[in-house]
Parts: sequence; C-alpha cells; structure tokens
Amino acid sequence: MKLVKRRMMKEVVELNITAFLNLMVILVTFLLITAVFSRITILELNLPPRDARSVQAEKIKLQLELVIRPDSFEIRDSNLGRIKYLTRQVGAPDWKTFTDVLVEIKSRFPDEQNITLLLDNRVTYKTLIQVMDRVRSAEIVNLTDLEEVELFPNVFIGDAPAVETPQPAAEPAQAVEQ
Repeated sequence: MKLVKRRMMKEVVELNITAFLNLMVILVTFLLITAVFSRITILELNLPPRDARSVQAEKIKLQLELVIRPDSFEIRDSNLGRIKYLTRQVGAPDWKTFTDVLVEIKSRFPDEQNITLLLDNRVTYKTLIQVMDRVRSAEIVNLTDLEEVELFPNVFIGDAPAVETPQPAAEPAQAVEQ
C-alpha cells in the first residue's frame, strides 16, 4: 500500500524560469543595440531652369584628355574635340612643345585640375610615367628664376579609342575582253 500512496503523492514542482528570463532580457537588449536600422537614401535631382540654354552655355567646362600613342600625342577636349596634335619620335619626344601647350591650356582654364590619359596598348610604362610627370607640373623660366607650376594634378587613366583607318574603296570589277 505504501507504493500506491507514493505514486499518488507526487510533489508539484514549480519551474524556476528566472535564469531564462534574465537571458531573454539580455538577448533582446543586445539585438536592439546591434540591429541595423534601415535608412532611406534621398537622391536630389536638380531640374534645369526654363532658360537652360543660356545657363548651360556658361557652364561648359573643359574635360581635358590626352591620347598617347607610340607615334603621337593628341590633346583634346572630350566635348569639343582635338586641341593639338603632336607627332613624336619614340627615342626623343618633343617635351618642350608638349609642356608649352599644357601651360597655355592651364593659363586659359586656371581652375581645371583634371586630365584623362588615354593610352594605346603599345605605349610603354616608361612613357606613361614621363607623361604623368609632365602633366602634373612644369618648370617655367620666369625672368631669371626657374619656377615650378602645377598643371593638372588629378590624373585619370583609360584606354585610347581605336584608330580609325579609312577603308580602301573596293575596286570595280574589270570586264574581260575576248
């Protein structure tokens, strides 16, 4: 009989969930602190005014490009086209003329800081470094002093456009006389 009473008299056990609740409080706090809140990004678009043509004519900016090929330098504006074409010899390029043209451009556009170098894939690394040195600054003789002038310190590099070679016209077929 004792066995039957023991089975019937089970003690009711209370769950101790204090430790579990403490863990949940810490986890919720941690998740709230480390959560990445979504941000709304706004992109401002400024529409041109009604008299956009006159404003646009004033805001035309020089976008200077230098196309470097093994046999030539072509200084141009990406909007307006060629400014100056300089032929060069591989052994001894004419750096004085090259520098003079860049100094003249800089004197006309003193606020311009950027130039894009467009390289032909046959141009050597040495030529690239020489051009970059001469594009960034130039030494100018001022009366009796040698003055170093900053030209275009922001240099960007890209690939030169393909050379457009004119296609020879197809020769007309000659009639065979018999």
